[in-house]
Amino acid sequence: MKIDTARYLSLDSAPARLKETLDILVTEHAFLPNADEVLRDWVATIATPAFKLLRRQKGVQAAFCSIGTGTGLDALAAIETLGATRIGVTDVHADVVAAAADNIRKNLRDPDGIVLEAGFGDLLEPLRSGDDDDPPRYDLIYENLPNIPVADAGEAAVARKSASHIPPRKEAVPESMRRNLLTLHYIALLKAKTFLNPGGAVLSLVGGRIPLDVFQEMGQLAGYRSEIFTYGWKIQTNAEEIIGDHLRQQEEGAGPYHFYRADRLATAFAGIGLETSGRDAHAIERQLAPDELSPAQALAAWRKGEVIGHTVVALRSLPA
Repeated sequence: MKIDTARYLSLDSAPARLKETLDILVTEHAFLPNADEVLRDWVATIATPAFKLLRRQKGVQAAFCSIGTGTGLDALAAIETLGATRIGVTDVHADVVAAAADNIRKNLRDPDGIVLEAGFGDLLEPLRSGDDDDPPRYDLIYENLPNIPVADAGEAAVARKSASHIPPRKEAVPESMRRNLLTLHYIALLKAKTFLNPGGAVLSLVGGRIPLDVFQEMGQLAGYRSEIFTYGWKIQTNAEEIIGDHLRQQEEGAGPYHFYRADRLATAFAGIGLETSGRDAHAIERQLAPDELSPAQALAAWRKGEVIGHTVVALRSLPA
């Protein structure tokens, strides 16, 4: 896959650290980027703007880690926009991590300008060097992890299923986190504490199909001070499957969840600056409330040809 770097990352000029055209290998287990329609793409639409804002407000984030990196585009975005020079990447599949590491190295103008730490397995565990008391530490740990539970690990491992679904977990998780499909995000926060540099933070990107208050509750339950750093929206990808999965979860007693028509989201967020979007998130949520679609309504509308979207939260969390 070839990607125009400046267009994908919305750069004002040619990229400084990345090649002008990215050559990205996507394995059968990795989520497909939406480089041609960026409103459907997490890295282009949500992560990169948040990275740019972090750079302006907090300065260079030299040590960056991505949990569940997929193709490695999130790490490449961090190198270009956050000034990261030490990169950690993990994913649950060996082929995904190998491809991501190759994608990162081959798309840099100066591959020797970064230190790359990569491993496959559960969350941050692949990055441990064997010393539990002294794991690698990062200034920013980024995660955009899957939400939807499946019955067994084998089901989650099929093709690209792991990009949006999680197998059963052994950890104790608060009921409110399970009901709101935040299980893996909550566990990631718990595990990230020992991998953060002093002053370091976790940036969690999560689809906002649940009330905003639940995200800050997640941070509190995990022992963090959390803020809604940015608030935005994107078009729902794989709509038939993902909306349908939310419908089934809600019918089984979880949720409730909500979606919106994309044109309503575009109107609500028109004129909202990135810098103030987090501060104004609750006001935007209240404005949108009359136009919420249940999963059943969203699926019916999508099947009639309407474009369905959802809000997205970038939650920045620092250990309390």
